[in-house]
Amino acid sequence: MTTQTLNSLSKASSAYLRSAMHQPIHWHEWGEEAFATAQRDNKPILLDIGAVWCHWCHVMDRESYDNPEIAEIINQRFIAVKVDRDERPDIDSRYQVAVSSISGQGGWPLTAFLTPTGKPFYGGTYFPPDDHYGRPSFKRVLLSIANAYHEKNDDVVEQAKMVEGAISHAESFAGKSADFSPAVIDAIVKSAMRMFDSQNGGFGSAPKFPHPAALDLLIDQYVRSGDEQIRNVFATTLEKMAHGGVYDQLAGGFHRYSVDERWIVPHFEKMCYDNSELLKNYVHAYQATGSEFFAAVARDIIRWMDEWLSDREHGGFYASQDADYSMDDDGDYFTWTLQEAQAVLTEDEVRVASLHYDINEIGEMHHNPAKNVLYVRASVEEIEKRLGLPQDEIRRLLQSAKTKMYAARLQRSTPYVDKTVYTGWNALCVSAYLEAAKVLKLGDPEHFALRSLDRLLAEVWRRETGLLHVLAYSDASAQRREIPGVLDDYAFTVIACLDAYEATADLSYFNFAKRIADAMVECFLDPVSGGFFDTGKPTADEKLLGVLGTRRKPFQDSPTPAGNSVAAIALLRLHAYTNDPGLRDHAEQTIEIIAGLAGQYGLFAATYGIAAVHLLHPHTQVVIVGNDELVGRLYDAAIASYAANKTVIKLEANEGVPQNLPPALAETIPQLPGVKEGKTVAVICSGFTCQPPVSDPDELVRRLDARGSTKGS
Repeated sequence: MTTQTLNSLSKASSAYLRSAMHQPIHWHEWGEEAFATAQRDNKPILLDIGAVWCHWCHVMDRESYDNPEIAEIINQRFIAVKVDRDERPDIDSRYQVAVSSISGQGGWPLTAFLTPTGKPFYGGTYFPPDDHYGRPSFKRVLLSIANAYHEKNDDVVEQAKMVEGAISHAESFAGKSADFSPAVIDAIVKSAMRMFDSQNGGFGSAPKFPHPAALDLLIDQYVRSGDEQIRNVFATTLEKMAHGGVYDQLAGGFHRYSVDERWIVPHFEKMCYDNSELLKNYVHAYQATGSEFFAAVARDIIRWMDEWLSDREHGGFYASQDADYSMDDDGDYFTWTLQEAQAVLTEDEVRVASLHYDINEIGEMHHNPAKNVLYVRASVEEIEKRLGLPQDEIRRLLQSAKTKMYAARLQRSTPYVDKTVYTGWNALCVSAYLEAAKVLKLGDPEHFALRSLDRLLAEVWRRETGLLHVLAYSDASAQRREIPGVLDDYAFTVIACLDAYEATADLSYFNFAKRIADAMVECFLDPVSGGFFDTGKPTADEKLLGVLGTRRKPFQDSPTPAGNSVAAIALLRLHAYTNDPGLRDHAEQTIEIIAGLAGQYGLFAATYGIAAVHLLHPHTQVVIVGNDELVGRLYDAAIASYAANKTVIKLEANEGVPQNLPPALAETIPQLPGVKEGKTVAVICSGFTCQPPVSDPDELVRRLDARGSTKGS
């Protein structure tokens, strides 16, 4: 197509939609105009949901949506609607359930066929242009669906009703609530342990996803119990992942998942939320085990995020980096032939790097067998035995090879970075950076996280209307859409604000957390059954198109932490600072909604398990007050260990009075002996009761250990 015949997606904001502006299809954005046209013309709707980072979305674009013959069928017989799943998670989540109920499979690209009112009656994921992969050709599907819609309309309408029923029952949890039992945590942990791949790490078989929430739950449970079996599960998994091709051995950062059980060949897209949650895993594993390897991986994740997913000028974290740089590419940017390595390395560097990263004439990529995915095949010790070189020389050669290969890779065509800044994902990144900065003593990540959060609060939070879902779009010339925030945006941002308060003792962050939590309760809470819907209350004049009127209460991690579980954690943390019983009641009621079912979800309910830890164990706050060097030593002692329900706050004292205390702590801390005398002390508070202050770091560790907060570390 020429630039004179761009379709209507040229006016879209989303990078994914704009990437299709040249296609010969009369695409519509999701909106009233598309549905009105479908009803006027009595045509079924073809709904395509995908993402700019999605490899198979690119494949289907190239094979089918760029094809003039297929485009003609679509334009004549359908109203075509394209949706960015990152921009509109509310649309995606509902139609994922619909297509899964029809085909037994979801994912992206999601291809759904709807009645003119938006009710789904058929769908799938990727359809090839010709009969292939055991799937019917897209052309055949299009013609069959169009004919069925007109010739068997009664059947289509009946099917749509059945699918709509499946959507309404998914995640409604009506009548499923039960009294909370601590046994649910054990059930989730045991489920993860049963799925553990003892040989390769991780859970289940191929394809293999990292499941960060499950790893964090296991780390917490190991610290509490000292169970070495649990330690083996998370430590083996984190080590195998970091040594695998799913980890970018040159630039740092994790790809989205591995197509094999050994973590070698990844799907090459890299998401900010995967890396934020895995960053927390490696930091927490370092706290739990003391392994410097985990700390090094954490720093390396930050290195990649700083370089590729950070708006260094304004603050904020970008959404993703694509898997491919062109329609014909399949990970070529990230992979290497032996000849490509030889072209940039010395002979000695090639000898060492080819052993370490398993670079051979035949690699792992099916589309080009000469291409190798870099992963750690041989350790420095093994290379020493093979080549007889000193270990220091091997390390020097490996570092030199890594630097040269990365420099050479930077000269290649680079996969697209989606610079869209999403509210909820940014909040996850802010929290991860603050956690890493605290434990690893990193000043720059803390500063950048706070800058990013400040920008977020300034640009997407409005007291009258709440949070927006998108802070900024990737294409600066695109019109900015004001999309209302979803539950995840609110819950993740409350947590980020609390993390920022604990990092800085700046009470303004605490006040933001409280205001945003209040708005979350007002907009998303189910006042009848408890729990939180994923979308806010519709306004009086808002028309809910398609199946958007179906209410959902997300409890499963997929792949970001589940909104209800994070909302409960946020409310419980706020309750510990305010002693507002309403906050705890809302959290407890939310947790009880699926208390009878959560164990059945296994590791997909891991964030629920972490919320249950917060409910079961009173929030432990270590408050350190003072102005001298002892403050730092007490702080180091307090943060050395990990527990999900523990926070540490460092406060300055002004004439002996601690500054910037939230309500519950303000009632107790200033009255304690030692604090009143202006001494530098640490105070452990839990369940609105504070222990006598302590000034000895070793004694602080012993007291935390006695509370079960450091056992096993």
